[in-house]
Amino acid sequence: MNTISLEQALAITDGALQRGREVSAAPLTVAVLDSAGVLVSLQREDTASLMRPDIAIAKAWGSIALGRSSRGLAEMAEARPGFMQSLNTLGEGKVLPAPGGVLIRNDNHLIIGAVGITGDLSDVDEACAVAGIEKIGLKADCS
Repeated sequence: MNTISLEQALAITDGALQRGREVSAAPLTVAVLDSAGVLVSLQREDTASLMRPDIAIAKAWGSIALGRSSRGLAEMAEARPGFMQSLNTLGEGKVLPAPGGVLIRNDNHLIIGAVGITGDLSDVDEACAVAGIEKIGLKADCS
């Protein structure tokens, strides 16, 4: 398997939203992208604000584009803000360096997609992404 399937993406989304309900998270939006950065699944809970889909996609897209979690991108942005600004310019503004974007890896450690979640605190968003990925037996990469 080289990329995430629709069935897997929907199961990840369900698992992430379930975890959000378990921890009483604010309304979440979950985007799942395949290994080429193409949107496979997008779900927005009721009352989630207007920009949430764009934010979720940007967290996941940046992770796919740069091969690291959006937490790793946030750390990079803090250490080298000029470089991150240049990367975001090259990426036409599609990179959001804030936790909540998590790479999805298969058993061979290959990146097969990414999840981006927004709606609550970034650490909660990230934890929900990890829960969704692990629920279906794949590996979540937050590095």
